[in-house]
Amino acid sequence: VIVHDVNELTEKLFPIVEAMQKHFSAGTGTYYSDSIFFLSVAMHRIMPKEITQIIQVDLDLKYKTNIQDLFDEFDNFPEGAVIGIAREMQPVYRHTFWQYRRENPQTKVGDPPPDGLPGFNSGVLLLNLEAMRQSKLYNQLLEPAMVQKLTEKYHFKGHLGDQDFFTMVGMEHPELFHVLDCTWNRQLCTWWRDHGYSDVFDQYFQCEGEVKIYHGNCNTPIPED
Repeated sequence: VIVHDVNELTEKLFPIVEAMQKHFSAGTGTYYSDSIFFLSVAMHRIMPKEITQIIQVDLDLKYKTNIQDLFDEFDNFPEGAVIGIAREMQPVYRHTFWQYRRENPQTKVGDPPPDGLPGFNSGVLLLNLEAMRQSKLYNQLLEPAMVQKLTEKYHFKGHLGDQDFFTMVGMEHPELFHVLDCTWNRQLCTWWRDHGYSDVFDQYFQCEGEVKIYHGNCNTPIPED
C-alpha cells in the first residue's frame, strides 16, 4: 500500500488542470483544492512510470464480484483507447448540452443508449496510464487551447470535474474510450427523474444483466444482499 499526500498531488495537478477547472467545477472560478477532482485526467503525468494501469473508483460503491474481473477489462481495450468508463445513466448531459442540441437537431449528443451519446460516469475508471502517456491525441486534449475550443463548440459548462471532461472529449473522440458495460457501474441516483426528465429517464436508467458494482451516487441507498 502506498499512501499519497493529497496536498502534494494537488500541487502537481494544478498546473495541468487549472484551465479546465473553470469549465467543469461547481465553484465560480478556479479553486486550488478543486484540482483533486481532476486527478484521473492527469494521473499518467503524476504517477511513477512503473505504474502502467490503475483502477480509480468512488467510495460510494458496493462490489458484487471480484475486482480482478474488472481489471481484466484492460485486455478488451481496442487500439487507441486509453480509458475504460461506463455511460452516465441519467439525462444529465441531455440537460448540459441543451444549447448544442438545439443548434444541431440531428445530433446524438446527449441522447440515450444504445444509439445516443449520453456521456460518461467517472465512478468506475480504468486508466491505462501507459497508453495515456503515449497517446499524442489525449495529451493534446489536455492543452488549455483545446479545452477552450471544445467547450466553445459544445457550449459546455459543467460541475462534475473529470466526468465532464471525459464526456466532452468522448463526444469528439469516442475512440479514446473503452465503454464498460452498465453492470460495472450500476448507478442508482434518480435525481433527474424528478427534475424535468421523467418522460425519458428510463431510457437512460435501464441496465440489463447481473450487477457487478452498485454505485449509490447522490447518496442513494444501495440494495442489501
